[in-house]
Amino acid sequence: MSARESDRYDVIVLGAGPTGENLADRTTAAGLRTVVVESELVGGECSYWACMPSKALLRPVAALAGARAVAGSREAVVGRLDVSAVLARRDSFTSHWRDDGQVEWLDGAGIDLVRGHGRLTGERTVTVTTADGAERVLTARHAVAVCTGSRAVLPEGVPGLAGARPWTSREATSAAKVPGRLVVVGGGVVGVEMATAWQALGAEVVLLVRGERLLPRMEPFAGELVADGLREAGVDVRTHAAVASLERPAADGPVTVVLDGGERLTADEVLYATGRAPRTEDLGLERIGLEPGSWLVTDDGCAVLGVPGGWLYAAGDVNHRALLTHQGKYQARIAGNAIGALARGEVLDTARWGAHVASADTAGAPQVVFTEPEAAAVGLSLAEAQRAGLRVKAVDHDLGQVAGASLYGDHYRGRARVVFDLDRRLLVGATFVGPGVAELLHSATVAVVGEVPIERLWHAVPAYPTISEVWLRLLEDCRG
Repeated sequence: MSARESDRYDVIVLGAGPTGENLADRTTAAGLRTVVVESELVGGECSYWACMPSKALLRPVAALAGARAVAGSREAVVGRLDVSAVLARRDSFTSHWRDDGQVEWLDGAGIDLVRGHGRLTGERTVTVTTADGAERVLTARHAVAVCTGSRAVLPEGVPGLAGARPWTSREATSAAKVPGRLVVVGGGVVGVEMATAWQALGAEVVLLVRGERLLPRMEPFAGELVADGLREAGVDVRTHAAVASLERPAADGPVTVVLDGGERLTADEVLYATGRAPRTEDLGLERIGLEPGSWLVTDDGCAVLGVPGGWLYAAGDVNHRALLTHQGKYQARIAGNAIGALARGEVLDTARWGAHVASADTAGAPQVVFTEPEAAAVGLSLAEAQRAGLRVKAVDHDLGQVAGASLYGDHYRGRARVVFDLDRRLLVGATFVGPGVAELLHSATVAVVGEVPIERLWHAVPAYPTISEVWLRLLEDCRG
């Protein structure tokens, strides 16, 4: 094979995170020669600076809380978390920030890897600049898929922010030591999870939230219960708190966070968890008529709108449909299957819930916040359903009144809500808050995505005595 022919592929994937890996796996399984282009570690943000290290930090917190919640085991608990052991376990889950295993997986799957920064330089054409400055031009017969994800974004206009060298999610999940004092700015998922982890590891944590509550995209009670849990653990949670400026005179010295009202907080580190931006600023989008640095708008099959010929796809965070790793992997499967089907000359199945449509992004995307207590949700909140014009009612139940919950932990506190569509008589959303509720979520996801009628759900019997028995109480109220 000539050098020129060796750079001609059926599919080019930009980004080797979970989304890119899954998309490449599907197109390769369809018999299409696929290459992945990656400028950092194969495995992406999730493997090294997000999902895996953050949950590795949080799991010991939940395990210790679980032991302390039960008489008999709580008496056996002595001392705090072993920081060095927790960080060592975290490091093992990131493979010590080496991607040898991920590269080996690509090789075993028959997927080529080109290391370097890829830019679109024409229709179905990607030019890769390697670490030594050399350029390699790749072309695709069928499709190019952008799976470059997102990055943490810092707010503009805050005096002293750059000089304060704030942590983002990357530093918060990979730090080698516990800061004595940590200020966390932002009450979303990253903010509350990292406040949970570092407080449990010994940091004095102040959590600053500009709005009135935490987790603003979930049901209001989710943020309230998580805030209660953080405060009980020792986190200083402050709502309606805005940062006016930051000061860090010495490179290795403390940082001063000045609030709008003039109060000054001193910390060893400050974490900004205030949003994400697409990693599209240097992809050559302008060469194909798109705006550099923008989110890539797609149809429900993840084909990028506004690109003639339908050869460009975008899956994962970069399309802003659902900024969740599992949804990115789901979109990758959808898009990869669609690319394979079109290559075979088949007609795509684009009906709702069809094989080539990512319907779950808008109807059934699940999410878990691994705080103590956990918060888990799928589908629409009550407010979202009402804004969508649905005739719905919310059905709530105290999880602490379920036998399985009282066995799970003494004085168990939690809450469950389902959002019931009165006209179609099915669930369009569910939210659970409490210790261990993450494992309740998939049953709710099946109910929402499967659009299972309430009369059929009544026959799905939960085992006794488990926390899942809350479904009986919820369904009773739905049936009315």
